[in-house]
Amino acid sequence: MAEEKRNIMTEDGMRKLQEQLDYLIGTRRNEVAKQIEIARGFGDLSENAEYDEAKKEQAKVEEEISRLQNLLRTAVVVSDSEISTEKVSVGVTVVLEDEETGESFEYAIVGAEEADPWQNKISNESPVGMALMGARKGQIVPIEIPAGNVNYKVVDIRR
Repeated sequence: MAEEKRNIMTEDGMRKLQEQLDYLIGTRRNEVAKQIEIARGFGDLSENAEYDEAKKEQAKVEEEISRLQNLLRTAVVVSDSEISTEKVSVGVTVVLEDEETGESFEYAIVGAEEADPWQNKISNESPVGMALMGARKGQIVPIEIPAGNVNYKVVDIRR
């Protein structure tokens, strides 16, 4: 049997996933059950579009519940107290400077499930995240990105 993938995440990421799961189980599941019950009242189930849609929604909700339960079960949480600012790791915020343009970037390094590029949260499994892992302040890190190769200097690492 293949080894299960461990999902690295921060305490905040774990809390958010648990809240999402609690909502799906406690609220959304009941809402969909009510939709199914109402749709059953519309008559013949073989030609009942409302019933079909409600059952599809139920399947989506149950699939998401299962996915979240699996993520939480296999989670490896990086405790805030374990996070060091000596080198880049999951849970830190890193300030980078493009060696060519001088442009600065700030990214939070998070587990894959927490990644949100629009919020400057990059995954430790992304090309940039993987290249930065273990880098220290002042170090220049070559990174291969779709647009070519870039060199980023690690300007600061903080929690």
